[in-house]
Amino acid sequence: MQTVNALSTGRDKLKSVTLSCLGMLITLAGVAVGTSALAQTDSAASFPERQVRIVVPFPAGGASDIVARLFAKELGETWKQTVLVENKPGASGHLGAQYVANAKPDGHTLVLADMSTFTMSPALMPGLTYNPGKELTPVVIATFSPHIFVVKNQMPVKTFDEFIAYAKAQKHPLSFGATLGTSTHLAGVVMSQGLGFEMNFIGYKGGAQVVSDLAGGQIDSALNSFLATYGMVKAGNFKLLAVASPKRFGQIPDTPAISEKIPNFVTGSFQGIMTATGTPPAIIEKINAEIQRIAATPDVQKRLNELGSDAVTLSPKEVQQWMVDQTAFWGTVIKENNIKLQ
Repeated sequence: MQTVNALSTGRDKLKSVTLSCLGMLITLAGVAVGTSALAQTDSAASFPERQVRIVVPFPAGGASDIVARLFAKELGETWKQTVLVENKPGASGHLGAQYVANAKPDGHTLVLADMSTFTMSPALMPGLTYNPGKELTPVVIATFSPHIFVVKNQMPVKTFDEFIAYAKAQKHPLSFGATLGTSTHLAGVVMSQGLGFEMNFIGYKGGAQVVSDLAGGQIDSALNSFLATYGMVKAGNFKLLAVASPKRFGQIPDTPAISEKIPNFVTGSFQGIMTATGTPPAIIEKINAEIQRIAATPDVQKRLNELGSDAVTLSPKEVQQWMVDQTAFWGTVIKENNIKLQ
């Protein structure tokens, strides 16, 4: 009984000391949080302090490059700092992305790309030397542009229905150009399977090279961003047969939606910005707000509409949830179709 009393007394003293220390820690933590919040506010107020670099992990001329240069110009004028766009293609977009993941987490180095690149990679590329979901933090989704399905001029078809019949009649699969491991590649796999024929997927480093070879007749078909491709359609470089929007797209109302053949088939280019994890939230919020402000200006709205793209309004938290949902969706597609990159 004495032992129990002694133990109880010891526990009471320990509890008293623990609560006292805990109170001190809470007080110190409160001071630290307050100091940290002030530091973040100050860092956001002074951001950017030097040149900002927007890395595009694909060659120049593609959708990501077009969007990056559009916003870089506007951001540079607003911030009174140089905003440099740098193309770092390779590894289906991950070479440039990893470069940004390894950069100092202060918001001065950003990656702008189709966000699907990062939502597909966990299931498609398990051997990546970095984890985009952990090492990169989403900042903003700037624009959305639906994919359009285009074929070379030499192909003897005029409509989407004629293409489907033509593809099914071939002894060998028609070629399909895409940046492997991105939404255009995986959406092409889903499309061909949904329509009932195989395609020979030809890998490229970026969409600009895909449409260049399509215009030259080196490949048969492609599913690419409206933003980066429609101008070449109007110029007569290849034929437009279908669009991957939920319904027929406003600028091309006579073009059938792929969803008319494959229910719920919707895919496109969600151009967004990410930065190194650890970047202060206040800086992320500032960049998000600035991109949204620019996207809402009449001049940029006009330019985006001309390109066949719409501005997207999401907070950093909403972008994060979108990425979680998309990662789960594409993970299922990849698993069910046993899609692998060699």
